[in-house]
Amino acid sequence: MELKTILAIDCGTQSLRAILFSEKGEMLAKAQVEYDPYFCHHPGWAEQDPELYWDSLANACQKLKASTPKLFESIAGVGVATQRASMVNVDKNGVPLRPAIIWMDNRSAQPVWGQKGLLKAGLTLLGLKKKIDAIQTQGKCSWIRQNQPEIWEKTHKYLQISGFLNHRLTGNFSDSVASQIGHLPFDYKQQVWAEKFQLSKQLFPVESDKLPLLVQPGALLGRITPQACAKTCIKTGIPVIACGSDKGCETLGAGVAAPRMASLSFGTTATVQTVSETYIEPIKYLPSYPAPVPGCYNPEIEIFRGFWMITWFKKEFAHKEVEQAREMGVAAEEVLNQCLERTRPGAMGLVVQPYWGPGLDHPDGKGAMIGFGDVHTKDHIYRAVIEGLGFALWEGTQKIQAKTGVKFEKAAVSGGASQSDEICKITANIFNLPMVKGTTHETAGLGAAIIVAKGLGWFSSLNEAVDHMVHVKKIFEPDMIHVKMYQELYSRVYSRMYSALKPLYSHIREITGYPKK
Repeated sequence: MELKTILAIDCGTQSLRAILFSEKGEMLAKAQVEYDPYFCHHPGWAEQDPELYWDSLANACQKLKASTPKLFESIAGVGVATQRASMVNVDKNGVPLRPAIIWMDNRSAQPVWGQKGLLKAGLTLLGLKKKIDAIQTQGKCSWIRQNQPEIWEKTHKYLQISGFLNHRLTGNFSDSVASQIGHLPFDYKQQVWAEKFQLSKQLFPVESDKLPLLVQPGALLGRITPQACAKTCIKTGIPVIACGSDKGCETLGAGVAAPRMASLSFGTTATVQTVSETYIEPIKYLPSYPAPVPGCYNPEIEIFRGFWMITWFKKEFAHKEVEQAREMGVAAEEVLNQCLERTRPGAMGLVVQPYWGPGLDHPDGKGAMIGFGDVHTKDHIYRAVIEGLGFALWEGTQKIQAKTGVKFEKAAVSGGASQSDEICKITANIFNLPMVKGTTHETAGLGAAIIVAKGLGWFSSLNEAVDHMVHVKKIFEPDMIHVKMYQELYSRVYSRMYSALKPLYSHIREITGYPKK
């Protein structure tokens, strides 16, 4: 039988991974290229050179071919999943005109809609103007138009990083419907570009001809060009299949294909997400994102810079553990498990609320740690961070369940921090649900591979592909003694922290001027 493999490209915030999967969902080989998540020339900005992502893709593919030439020669299809809401301005040749503004960027644009006359009065009367203005300020397209008009004038296409990489691979300015997540003129309910008078077109005014052609996930985007072959070593003519965002692909790769199961992503941005055939807004004005399952949605709550906190902790407090992990050849999270094993649930009363940036339901949010005393050590801080992220994800889960009317029966865990069994156990206790972990933590790559396998015709449906390619490694059951304690901590402490601290957050902003309004 002829060997056939799928190449999944997972371009994240801190690294790019090129992964080869079998038709059974086995991870056969992986090459990873790490890089700094962003550079910052002004407080609150976060930018990256788009060529870094393309060079990293090529480098990873070259590494794969060198280490596993037979597997690499057997590639039958390619799929790309990337970080979301990270935008690239390119000219007609696909050459970047400026650094990519990535999802961590906090610069603000001036609102462009609803600022005059009766419309302004009407929005003010309805109590919507402040909210609508806040949403508009996040539109980086408007910031570029207002501050770098010469760049916008030269812009041929305004692309997600997925669209940028797909163009480099195929020569086509096309991208997956399931990748269009961000501040764009996109109709999330109909999953098409917004028409002229639709609200998102008014809030994020990108000309239609500057947007890529949208393709349904699982459909052909194009084929590897000779130029891409020369750079990446992928054979000319290999099909590139439309996939989706990294989080959407993670959800699919974790085996979440039904609404009674949640997907928890322990990544740079922590998320809780599920699959729904019905469009809902988990938080008012927060749309359900297009799912890699055609015609479906991924309702989601995200924790901005979620498990990025582990990276911060390693950098600031855990040099010894990081070095030990390097010497052992394991992930640092495995060594940091010792911090969790040396402490008890509840971290001796230390509670963290991980609001590292404002959100739609907490516009004045800042991170908070309360209950600190002289008994607390580095270990307690680490546990409190992990528990705080668990509480934040549980808070989001409740919002999704309230809107869908569907109660989750179990959850799947994925992302880098899911490599830690201790973190999975803590999450099972906070959620009081079984936590399912697959055989690979590279679930975004696996999700992309599942979509490519279906697109190549290897399976008749995505559900069939999921059944054949997703395999469970462990299930973490909740410990009811710890469940009770976490439920009390959540209901009596964590859930009240933001409302209690909100006035102080506002004062901090007024006094220091950060973050800018």
